[in-house]
Parts: sequence; C-alpha cells; structure tokens
Amino acid sequence: MKILIACEYSGVVRDAFRKLGHDAWSCDILPCDSDPRFHIQGDVLSILNDGWDMMIAHPPCTYLCRAGTSWNRRDPTRLQKTQDAFEFFMKLYNAPIDKVAVENPAGVVSTRFRKPDQYIEPYFFGDPYPKKTGLWLKNLPCLKPTNVVEPQVIFYNGKRYSVIHDGPPGTHRNDRAKARSKTFQGIADAMASQWGTE
Repeated sequence: MKILIACEYSGVVRDAFRKLGHDAWSCDILPCDSDPRFHIQGDVLSILNDGWDMMIAHPPCTYLCRAGTSWNRRDPTRLQKTQDAFEFFMKLYNAPIDKVAVENPAGVVSTRFRKPDQYIEPYFFGDPYPKKTGLWLKNLPCLKPTNVVEPQVIFYNGKRYSVIHDGPPGTHRNDRAKARSKTFQGIADAMASQWGTE
C-alpha cells in the first residue's frame, strides 16, 4: 500500500510499515530525525490528494488536549489556535483517503467531533509507559494489545507522572515536548502488522 504518515518527523511509524514492504512516507514541516529519503518536508494538506491508500496522522495536540485548553481561560489569544488546530484535525480525518487513523489525547476533538474509536497506551504494546492516546478511525479496526506490561510512573509532591514526561512540570521542558510527540515502537509495530494487511 501507499501510506502517508502525517505529522511525523521521527520516521518510527513510517519505518515500521516500510519494513513490511509498504511504500510508506512521513510528512512534517520539520526535517526527518532518521532516514530523510522517505520524508516529505512541508504542509501535509498539500499532498492529501496524491493517491494514498492509508494515512496515519499525528496532528499536534498543544491546543487540543485538556491540559492545553485549560490555558485558554487565562490567555484568550489561544482560542483561535485551538480552533485552527481542530480544523486541521478534521481536514486530516476527512481526507480523501480510504483508510485513516488520526491520534490525539482526550480533549477538544472528543467534545466537538466525537469520542475516539479507542484509547491506547504504550504499555499495551510492550513499552512500559502510560500515555493515553485516542484513535479516530475510518475503515480501520481497533488495535489489539500485543504485549501488556506494567507502566512505569514516578511520584512528585503526591502526584503521579509518566516517566516519559521526564519528571514533574518545568523540568527538561524542550526534551519533554519532543519525547512526548514520538510514537513508541510497540505501537508503530502494531499499526504496521495489524493495519498493513487490511
């Protein structure tokens, strides 16, 4: 299949599909962190009509997730950014592509569009981290867990944090943002093995 991995610069999901023989390409406004030969740097909306059989999209959640929208009351300038982010999400979901999966945390999309078809966690697929992520699916089945493991968490001032966040708020801010946006290998492999035969 010809597969587009939208809003991905790591190449993790793209490479999982390529290993199974698919013509998979990543696209992001950022350069690729891995092999740039199969990466399109630019606006993904400009290539949605290029004959893709499947698209897996990872639109930014900064202005869509619950934590992000909680800032909207304090900073009204964020309201338009939330609207723009939601419209971008919907353009990806409604793309003229037969099979589509769009991921995002719980938040604006769940209330303005609909609830996701399923929520997944990295620890369902062998990576021991909690990171609840919704999948909005079109002509694709829900992912089945492949290797459920115990999630690793840390506690700070009585609050529970995922290890992937590198600690409590305010620590390693730039590294945390990049780490949180990367798809875990176990999820990428499950997408490729389960959806690559659809």
